[in-house]
This record gives sequence, C-alpha cells and structure tokens, in this order.
Amino acid sequence: MLRPLISATTYRRAVFLLLGAVVLTPYALIAALIVGMFAGDGEDLPGLIATGLVAAAVGAVPPFLGGTRELEIAAARALLGVDLPGHDRARPLARESRLRAALWFGLHLLTGAVIGAAVLIALPLAVLSIVGQERLLGPVPGVAVGLALLVATLYATAGLGSLAATMAPVLLGPSPAERVAHLEAQERRLAERNRLARELHDSVGHALTAVTIQSGAARTVFDSDPAFALQALANIEELGRTALEELDAVLGLLRDAEAPTLRDLDRLLTAEVDSVVDEVDVPEPISREAYRIVQESLTNAAKHGEGRARLRITAPDELVIEVSNRIGPPHTDKGGRGLVGMRERVRLLGGSLQAGADDGVWRVVARLPSGGDP
Repeated sequence: MLRPLISATTYRRAVFLLLGAVVLTPYALIAALIVGMFAGDGEDLPGLIATGLVAAAVGAVPPFLGGTRELEIAAARALLGVDLPGHDRARPLARESRLRAALWFGLHLLTGAVIGAAVLIALPLAVLSIVGQERLLGPVPGVAVGLALLVATLYATAGLGSLAATMAPVLLGPSPAERVAHLEAQERRLAERNRLARELHDSVGHALTAVTIQSGAARTVFDSDPAFALQALANIEELGRTALEELDAVLGLLRDAEAPTLRDLDRLLTAEVDSVVDEVDVPEPISREAYRIVQESLTNAAKHGEGRARLRITAPDELVIEVSNRIGPPHTDKGGRGLVGMRERVRLLGGSLQAGADDGVWRVVARLPSGGDP
C-alpha cells in the first residue's frame, strides 16, 4: 500500500503527466483569449469566428504530426519506463498510427490537466491545512485533512501514471501493418544470414576438402614420387590462396561487395576438373547461386568419388549443372551439410537436384530456371 507513495516511478511518471499540463497551457491561454473576445462587445463577429476557426485548425495539427509522436515516444521511454520501438523513417507513418498518436496526445493533455489541478489546488490546500492547525471538518483537525489530500493526490498520480504506462504501447506502439513489415524485415535478415552461412560453408569447405585430398596424396607418394608431391603442395598453396579470396568475397557481402557468379568459374576449375561450359545468360541471382552449386558439387565429388571430375554446364531451356566422377572407397567422415545446402538453394530457385551413385559414378545434376528472378 505504501509503495506508490515512496516509489521513484510514481514521481517520474508524475513528471510525464505534468508535461501534459505544460503543453496544455498554450491551448488554454488561446481558448481563454478567444472566449474573452466573444464576451466583449462582439462588433466584429465574423472576424472573431474566423480567428477561432484558424486557432482551432492550427491547434489540431500538432497531434497528428510524426514529430509529435516521436517526442511522445521518447518521453514515454524515459519517464514511463515503457520500451517502445521508434518509427522507421524510410516508411510513411500510417494513418492509423497518426490517429492513435493524436488520441494519446489528447489523453496526455487531459491527465496533465487533472494532475496540474491537483498540484495547484490540492497540495497548497493540504499545506495550509497542516500549517493552520484548524479543525476544518468538525472534530477532524486540519493536519489530518492535509495529509489525506497529499496521500490522495499521490495515489491518483500513481494510478494515472500506471494507466499511462499500460496504454502507451497500445496507442504509441506499431500498427499491425508496421508489425508485419518488421517481421518481414527480420525474415529477410535471417535469410541473408543463412545465405552467408551457406556461402562460408561452400567456399571454405570446398578448399579444405581439396587441401585434405592433395595433402594426403602428397604424403603417400612423398618418397616414391617427389615431383608429384611438389605439385600437390603447389596445388595446396593455390587452394589456400583461393580460399582466402573466397572468404574475403563472402565477408565482403556484409559490405555490399559482389558475390562470385558463373563469370568467376575459373576459380574452381583446377587441373583435376574436365569442364565443358556453354555460354549462359541468366539473371545475376541465379548465376550467383549456380556458382555456389558448382563449388559444392565439386567438393561433394571429391568426397564421394576419385579421379578427375567432369563438369558440364548447359542452358538450352533451363540451366543444367552436372558434376560426376568415379565412386571412390568409402570415407569415414560423418558428412556435412553440402547436399542440404545445395537442395535449399535449388528449392529456393524453383529447380530440382539429383545426387547419388549411378552405375559406379557419383553424379550431381542441378536444374535451375534460366530466366526471371528467384
């Protein structure tokens, strides 16, 4: 019961309510001036009416302004302790949000008038009652009346402040359309983050797989065929350099850098890959995703097969990516998310993917639409 009387939140919210009384003051002065003009001789009645209408129109504008709403949100955050999201300035403020903000503005002024009256009337009366030591209500001394007024004022302030904190998210919060737009923005950020994760997996995973195979081969024939071992080490060096470039390119996406496309396919075509690539003209998003599919397909072929890989890219009516090589000995690793990532890419592009053993050959075939946005 005593908490509202001693809580700092009550007094902080009281300041917020009194701000409404401060903002109300110019409105009250203008209204009093116009009423006084009408109460005079009233000789220029049309001019008085025009003045009143203009004053009313000017006074009705601020509650609907986006800047007024932002100021109210800032005050509610600081004084009411309410966590309210700001408005995205890139989007126009919805009419519903303006109407709710105007209603909040009016309620703020109304509650400010109530608290302002309590401060200007009840509190001085309470102080005079306490100081005067008179019996204002029969046997009831003035001290009791003054204390009762003080307590009632504080409880009223705490109640109105709590009501304001409850209504602020309703009237100053985002509209349903803004909530939907916020969720869509979150989904886009999540999709972009997942795409970056796939980019990192495909680029670095491809390089590490190739480095592992080359280093294993070099270790096996180091004594019997040093020339081959030296060539393998040179390949490892080149793969490491390429991996660093790929990593820089992927991280560059965070800085709006360009991602590799089919135009950059030479980065993936090593001496162990036989390639037949037709001239293809596909939209940039499809070309970018196709590059990653080729990259992951070559990595997948290195894991599941042996010998030289064969890459073929054609685009008659659709973009077809085919990578194959002989099935190698079973490997003992637990596998990664390469095929899962490829299937996700292909599905998002509206294509199809086939991957698996086919008559002693490990084959990956991706079919993508050759035109239109993904």
